[in-house]
Amino acid sequence: MAKLTLNVNGKTYTVDVAADTPVLWVLRDSLKLTGTKFGCGMAQCGSCTILLDGVAVRSCTMPVSMLVGRKVITIEGVAESKIGAALQKAWLAEDVPQCGYCQSGQIMAAVALLSKNPHPGDQDINAALNGQLCRCGTYQRIRKAIHLAAAEV
Repeated sequence: MAKLTLNVNGKTYTVDVAADTPVLWVLRDSLKLTGTKFGCGMAQCGSCTILLDGVAVRSCTMPVSMLVGRKVITIEGVAESKIGAALQKAWLAEDVPQCGYCQSGQIMAAVALLSKNPHPGDQDINAALNGQLCRCGTYQRIRKAIHLAAAEV
């Protein structure tokens, strides 16, 4: 076990966990931030996506020791940014979620995209969200919501 200090959603947390514990489980079990979802456990589906220093990363296979000294944003903190708030609003306006399970990962990937490319085309969106799986198939609505949010910010 190791005491690690983490910066998550602008707050400082100290956790006492094994350094190789996956970030996902520290977020969910230790910090009680359950918006980040477990999907496949192999970094393949995107449900566990978070922002690490502004970059969309999969948290299910990343060891928590990788977070020390870095800034983490989860779905619980994403609305603090103008882009995150616009995306959440657009998600509702376009009625994106069906089951909703993948949505936190989809939004986190979209925040990373719009932070780098404020006016993406469809191909940019497809590339940025490639590997973010939606079992309900709401990809068209996801794309529309990203365009709507881009127009707002």
